[in-house]
Amino acid sequence: MSEIPNTTNTNFYFILTGIPGFEAYHIWISIPFCCIYTISIMGNTTILSTIRREPSLHQPMYLFLSMLALTDLGLTLTTLPTVMQLLWFNIRHISFEACFAQFFFIHTFSLMESSVLLAMSFDRYVAICRPLHYATILTNEVIGRIGIVVVFRCVVAVLPSLFLLKRLPFCRSHLLSHSYCLHQDMIRLVCADTRFNSWYALVVVLLIVGMDPLLIVLSYAMILKSILGTASWNERLRALNNCLSHILAVLVLYIPMVGVSMTHRFAKHASPLLHVIMANVYLLAPPVMNPIIYSVKTKQIRQGIIHLFFPKKVH
Repeated sequence: MSEIPNTTNTNFYFILTGIPGFEAYHIWISIPFCCIYTISIMGNTTILSTIRREPSLHQPMYLFLSMLALTDLGLTLTTLPTVMQLLWFNIRHISFEACFAQFFFIHTFSLMESSVLLAMSFDRYVAICRPLHYATILTNEVIGRIGIVVVFRCVVAVLPSLFLLKRLPFCRSHLLSHSYCLHQDMIRLVCADTRFNSWYALVVVLLIVGMDPLLIVLSYAMILKSILGTASWNERLRALNNCLSHILAVLVLYIPMVGVSMTHRFAKHASPLLHVIMANVYLLAPPVMNPIIYSVKTKQIRQGIIHLFFPKKVH
């Protein structure tokens, strides 16, 4: 494949890759992908509509859940266009500007997912360990500020890596390994020194992706200590049940994340199909599973959804 001289060329583009070895079956593979995207969009939209319409759900826990649903919806809509156009129409080209825009939104929403889950763990800590002060600590104003901090934190973390990468020359093969644009995939196409970019990416991973789960574990350690100090097993089980949905959402995000990291670290020479599957699971599992988890495990959300679609049956 011919080399691309530099990134200032207005005709510069990247080439996306579908499912390696299964290109002839892309139309059939598009069916489960279409179902996954439909479930994600409908599920998160339903969660948002339910919380918006039900005054009883205008509480800190559900306001944080609406942030999570918005993040999942944003992540879904960011990857959907390139994935489906490749599977349906075999459109593999993506312009330089569009690829960097997708790279920015994918990584921003991914970091926001982790940040919102951290905020939700703080909500669970206050609700269980400081129940008498819950309403005074987590006011609407405080929740709004937390939301602004989450967005600002993630945008500020991703923007430098975007500008650092955009200034470098892309003069190797412009074939990407996925059907969307990721930083770790794009940076390997650069024909210049990328050590500073790699170090910056590592710092971001350590400060956000590394720190967030540690703080979540710390919050649950304090929650567990508080629960064990309660009088009865019924109260302990009730408190743990209130945290179960959040715990499952954390596992749905971080288990695929660890899997992707382990694959890149220890299975660099594994089949490209493995890397594609792991990346898709990491990006698609949370947006699909989170609305299902909260709809099944949270009674108030479940009742709100029923009321949304069948208003006469629930009072």
